[in-house]
Amino acid sequence: MFGTSGIRGAVGSEVTAALAVSLGRAVGSERRPDDDPIETAVIGRDPRESGRALSDALSAGLRETGTDVIRIGEASTPTIARGVAVHDADVGVAVTASHNPPSDNGFKLWNPDGGAYRPEQRRRIERRMTEASFDLFGANEFGVETDSRVAIERHRQALVEHGRENASREALAELSVVLDLGNGAGRVTADALAELDVDVETLNAQPDGRFPGRPSEPTAETCDTLAATVEATDADLGLAHDGDADRLLAVDETGRFVPGDELLALFATRAVGPGERVAVPVDTSQLVADALADVGADVEYTEVGDVHVAEATHQEGVVFGGEPSGAWIHPDRTRCPDGPLAAVSLSAIVAHEVAAGGAGLGSLLSSFDPYPIVRDQVETDRKRELMDVATDLAHERFGPESGSETELTAIDGIRVDAGDGWFLVRASGTQPLVRITAEATTAERRDELARLARELLSDALGQLDDPSTPEP
Repeated sequence: MFGTSGIRGAVGSEVTAALAVSLGRAVGSERRPDDDPIETAVIGRDPRESGRALSDALSAGLRETGTDVIRIGEASTPTIARGVAVHDADVGVAVTASHNPPSDNGFKLWNPDGGAYRPEQRRRIERRMTEASFDLFGANEFGVETDSRVAIERHRQALVEHGRENASREALAELSVVLDLGNGAGRVTADALAELDVDVETLNAQPDGRFPGRPSEPTAETCDTLAATVEATDADLGLAHDGDADRLLAVDETGRFVPGDELLALFATRAVGPGERVAVPVDTSQLVADALADVGADVEYTEVGDVHVAEATHQEGVVFGGEPSGAWIHPDRTRCPDGPLAAVSLSAIVAHEVAAGGAGLGSLLSSFDPYPIVRDQVETDRKRELMDVATDLAHERFGPESGSETELTAIDGIRVDAGDGWFLVRASGTQPLVRITAEATTAERRDELARLARELLSDALGQLDDPSTPEP
């Protein structure tokens, strides 16, 4: 039921009002770590039209357990996560499918520290929902529902304070930014940058859960208009959010879409000191480890998914977390991936660079030495079964008994290290996909490793379709 980032699926089949009621009942029936009851929940949603009905159903389920509900309406996921502490609540629920297609919706659960529900919390919720084990109250004991915009205002204030702490007013006032909101819930970013006196031009700023301006996930392909606008207007920086604004990706002053690994290296090296570590998933480029080594820091590898990265920031010495997909976690601020916070942080970094006479983001990134990397995916509705077969084949071909000079690890999926490069094959935690990442010291070697990964999946799919077929 739960993936790496909450519950997601097609509205009307996998995600329904009945599911939302059940989830509300389960969450409200749980206990806090001190064994006190869940008393207050914060609910918000992204612009998908289905979110209105799902929020209503979720609220009904929560209030049946005696939980009071604070509705903050349409807001970014990090606003909702921060809102738990703002309202001294026990849990936050974002009704969102994040960067998934408009036909999907879902739910993300947040703790008071801004971190996502941990695996054991998700397992307890799922068990309650499966067993219909709820503590429901009588009519006179229902929770009370209220509306509030305080969390949105507090988030904006925090972003403005962060910007002023990290760049001068004069530098920010000279910065020009093109901000692509992707018809999503990231308006708080535009409001904060405007208050910081940044010259902001917005694209796709009208919230619309159909995402008519571009697909919700910001990629080099979907942000082509942003890149062209930055180049045509001589802007200093382009910024792009996904549908619920927990992600942030960027375009430099030349109109080049910045790969997430390079942005991760920049954020990471700005966040750490010697001896400290940055939490990153296993699909992260070696570029990041190299950049951190140059400043005396190191990486802490995790499973893919911001919940795993955030969890690692609880470890001593881990001061920042990030994913190449655009999730950035500042644990001293919040353990929710905060796209608006990342947008303000990057704007401050670039404003300082431009004020000092630099060209901008591109010049900051020029100190890094990227490796040839490729990311691909295979669509399948049998991703778990496919990965089971692929894992067995990988052990035969690349494991210790294979005679191959490779190292096979399974932190998340199948990662094969070959000395001069590596590839990773893993099931997506949120979509019906198996993802492939390959990286090497040369493009030719990268392509060879990617081919091995694709062959592994192709052969696994063949065995899955016909288990009697021997391995080639």
